[in-house]
Amino acid sequence: MSEFPTPNFSIDLTGDVALVTGATSGLGWRFAHVLAACGASVVVCGRREERLQQLTQDIRDAGGQCDPVVTDMTDREAVRASVDAAEAAFGTVNILINNAGIPDAAYATKMPDELFDKVMDANLEGPWILSTEVTKRLIANKQPGRIVNIASVAAYVTMATAPAALYSVTKAAVVRMTEAHSVEWARFNINVNCIAPGAFITEMLEGMFERMGDFSGMFPRQRALDPAQMDSTLLFLVSPSSECVTGTSIIVDDGQNPR
Repeated sequence: MSEFPTPNFSIDLTGDVALVTGATSGLGWRFAHVLAACGASVVVCGRREERLQQLTQDIRDAGGQCDPVVTDMTDREAVRASVDAAEAAFGTVNILINNAGIPDAAYATKMPDELFDKVMDANLEGPWILSTEVTKRLIANKQPGRIVNIASVAAYVTMATAPAALYSVTKAAVVRMTEAHSVEWARFNINVNCIAPGAFITEMLEGMFERMGDFSGMFPRQRALDPAQMDSTLLFLVSPSSECVTGTSIIVDDGQNPR
């Protein structure tokens, strides 16, 4: 007879400390609200201070615990300092959502070095440094943890008509980073997983619609997705329910893209 309850499922995050990057809009904004609603103390990070303050006040007004930290993911020391700030506010971070990222919107042969560096730093180097910084502290404190990296279906699918080659490369690297970190950190009870979203309604997608027109009618279900439709995937990966799941990338794209 199993010692586990039926069903063995919980989204109670009471006592957890979560750090969410790219929280000033879109998926990150929603992730912060969801984690706080499930009981986690949430530190929200991003570049736009006014938006962070608004998000923080919204979560507090709803009864949650939240602190803002202005962070530039292309600045290594700022990334490390965000973990210090989170610890000062609520204690050791045991849930990390690596959500921040930027598009390239330039063909590979026309990309200036400055844009190349910016995309690489924000999409890959920043999440790498933040993951390792959080993990060092979890290991030192002998605490388990959950890291969820936000990649993109672009890690698996590219189109000649969309100038996003470097974005695709960085997001594929995030998937591989997830796999590599999960193997290295499994013995410390730190789970590392990844979500690869399709076309969700965010500032990034709205920018693509402005440049290319609304292409959601081309998808099988003829729609772009609402960030709320990713709540269940996020909560599964950060909750006790996914205890044995690590090194996995979950594509959430509504069947928008061929496999």
